[in-house]
Amino acid sequence: LAGEVEFELDQDGIKPLHIEGYDSDSWILLDYGTVVVHVFTREARDTYDLERLWADGEKCDITEIIDNTEAE
Repeated sequence: LAGEVEFELDQDGIKPLHIEGYDSDSWILLDYGTVVVHVFTREARDTYDLERLWADGEKCDITEIIDNTEAE
């Protein structure tokens, strides 16, 4: 899944700033600057519970950003 994300974004010329975890068997992180993609196993997702950690974070509507990217 992480490889597919990386491949598809690369097709649009979007390169990650940082990648971690391909040598892990539970969590891969793809850092694209304004967006960070986390790919977890079910067990790692339950353990780290990022939704709880970020529960007080500001929610942002990125529809406009996505729509503009797709139009290019």
